[in-house]
Amino acid sequence: MAQKDTFRIVTRAADGSLQIRDYPNLESILHSYHQIGVDDCSTDLALRGLPVFRGLVGPMPEGRNVVRYETGEVFEMLTKEWGVAKPRKRERARGTAGPVSTRVAG
Repeated sequence: MAQKDTFRIVTRAADGSLQIRDYPNLESILHSYHQIGVDDCSTDLALRGLPVFRGLVGPMPEGRNVVRYETGEVFEMLTKEWGVAKPRKRERARGTAGPVSTRVAG
């Protein structure tokens, strides 16, 4: 299990763009956000026990060593975009099977 060593907070700027700020430890975040609990049900075991903050959605895994928190507004916007995105069409492999045997039992 990879050690999570970067804590990322994603918020929305006044112009609508996303602002991403990385922190090296949780203590830095505790100065700006109020902890209201701890994660106890994440499927990513490295996230269990990490704090849950008022006004932020998370913790969520992002890559191998990043823990992500988002404001509710950002979470809602990105979830809607994800839901509307059209799935890519998959191409089938053609002619990958060998020649067909025509042998008759006899």
